[in-house]
Amino acid sequence: MSKVKSDIEIAQEAQMLHINDVASKVNINIDELELYGKYKAKLPIDLISPDRLSQNNLILVTAMTPTPAGEGKTTTSIGLTEGLNKIGKNALVVLREPSLGPVFGIKGGAAGGGYSQVVPMEDINLHFTGDFSAIEKANNLLSALVDNNIQSKTRNLNIDPRTIVWKRVMDMNDRALRDITIGLGGTANGVPRQDGFNITPASEVMAILCMAEDFEDLKNRLGNIFIGFTFDKKPIYAKDLKAENAMAILLKDAIKPNLVQTLEGNPAIIHGGPFANIAQGTNTIIATKMGLSLGDYVVTEAGFGADLGAEKFLNIKCVSASLSPKALVLVATIRALRHHGGAKKDDYNTPSLEKVKKGINNLNKHIENCKKFGLNPVVAINAFPSDSNEEVNFIIENCKNIGVKAVVASGWEKGGDGMIDLAESVVDEIENGNNSFKPLYDWNKSVKDKIEMIAKQIYGANGVEYSKKAMTELIKINDLGLNHLPICMAKTQKSFSDNDSLLGRPEGFIVTVREFEFAAGAGFIIPILGKMMRMPGLPAIPASEGMNIDNNGKISGLS
Repeated sequence: MSKVKSDIEIAQEAQMLHINDVASKVNINIDELELYGKYKAKLPIDLISPDRLSQNNLILVTAMTPTPAGEGKTTTSIGLTEGLNKIGKNALVVLREPSLGPVFGIKGGAAGGGYSQVVPMEDINLHFTGDFSAIEKANNLLSALVDNNIQSKTRNLNIDPRTIVWKRVMDMNDRALRDITIGLGGTANGVPRQDGFNITPASEVMAILCMAEDFEDLKNRLGNIFIGFTFDKKPIYAKDLKAENAMAILLKDAIKPNLVQTLEGNPAIIHGGPFANIAQGTNTIIATKMGLSLGDYVVTEAGFGADLGAEKFLNIKCVSASLSPKALVLVATIRALRHHGGAKKDDYNTPSLEKVKKGINNLNKHIENCKKFGLNPVVAINAFPSDSNEEVNFIIENCKNIGVKAVVASGWEKGGDGMIDLAESVVDEIENGNNSFKPLYDWNKSVKDKIEMIAKQIYGANGVEYSKKAMTELIKINDLGLNHLPICMAKTQKSFSDNDSLLGRPEGFIVTVREFEFAAGAGFIIPILGKMMRMPGLPAIPASEGMNIDNNGKISGLS
């Protein structure tokens, strides 16, 4: 029996096209590319064509509630793009950039898998074109300006250090930095105060980059970042520190989307990288609009389960940017259904129709939720070797009974050839005009009303409770006039509820808002549910331990 090749082995064997040849497939003049070597390039924002945005077809890929390893949204998104091109459609994929936290932690990279990958895989999963570094620098420049102003005697804004909510960031899982004290060691080192780090994907600068429509919008949003209060209770924003222009300068290249390719040489745009459990979980508005300007069919994904990434994509990004998906693909795996049916990790790959039947309610709830947005999903059964025919047939029949088509997706094993059925099903859904997107709530409703609608209608909760701290912060949000902003829930990705252990389709539960953060610049309110942290920690055995680089610079162990 031949050895199954790893993702990185498949990627390293790929015969990549020069990025100029990839660009020519979507009629980009090579003189417009900003090259980063032979296989990566930045795209100028002026390639966006407003006239084409509503004419073309936006396809959102989301998933059921995942296992810790994820269920393959990115793999499915890339494979679907290959499949669409196989059936003669002008299609490209628009994805997020990977964060080094998961790469070296537990989840791995975000360049797809098997024969449905974007390449160069190592570059994309590591430093890529430096966007994350630029976001870190812009974020931490603002932190430095805040602390410098506190110590300054010439232009002091009278900031009360106890009220500062702005944190530093780094793109690594490092729990020791969640809560720190800075400015120790005497007056030359600044004013001592409590501080902390978030992971870079949770930075508001990342969120702003993803929500900005153009460079002027980027600067305005950066200026509206809330810092804290003065000693006499006046709000302080980044623009009060005259920070927005310097921050924007650091982002002058990062704002431009990145062009790479799939294993089959089709164009792929990768830009921005917020997590969906602690941020909005979708690529940039600029990148999505770039895709719609260049391709007739644009496949994009939103992080974790549909209760997180898709909900935020639809209620925040689509409303803000006037986007309207024409189709939605809901990724399911039989191992995840077994998981929600009670299987332990060691049994994920053991066929069990009984456990799949128990776990199917999780998938069915996500299907119901998608329909609440006016979108009838196509279910993609991301194929694994351990899937049994009886399990697959049960899922297909279950979906048929509730008016949804389910298709086996074999992109990991076969690339575009394994995704033709899914591609044809998605095109049929679009051409039949079955979908008419509508958001779940009106942004102008009260903060509590918006949270309750998400909790009850999407999660299936009985209600919402608020801690004393959350209630105090809600008053602050009201006083700052931010009630009209949409909601970006920070919630565990492991359950519909805010409790990791409640699998399947839990009922009768209450979600608890522990505290609030808000992103006045990005434009949303962040209720933090349960035990969510905006700086993750590493697992007991980090993925980094299995990685190696040889004397020729060849990397192994990266996934």
